[in-house]
Amino acid sequence: MISSEKRAKIIWHCRRGMLELDLILNRFMEKQFEFLSSNQVEAFEKLLSCQDPDIYAWLMGYEQPKDRELIDIVAIVKHHGNH
Repeated sequence: MISSEKRAKIIWHCRRGMLELDLILNRFMEKQFEFLSSNQVEAFEKLLSCQDPDIYAWLMGYEQPKDRELIDIVAIVKHHGNH
C-alpha cells in the first residue's frame, strides 16, 4: 500500500500536456492503480518520467518502449486505461 502523499504525487504527474494522455492516465489511476504491485507502481512512475510524445506513441500502439518494465506497464495501462 502506498501512502496518500505518494499517491497524490503520482496523480499530479498524470497531468500531462496532452488532453488524450490526461484522460487515459487519470482513468487508469481512478480504476486500476490500487491493484498494482509495488514493482508496477515503480514502473508507472518511470513511465510518467518519459516525454509525452513517447508515452502517447506507446499507449496508442504506434511504437513500443525498449525497456521491459515500460513494455509491461504500457500494456497494463492500455488494457485498463481505455475502458
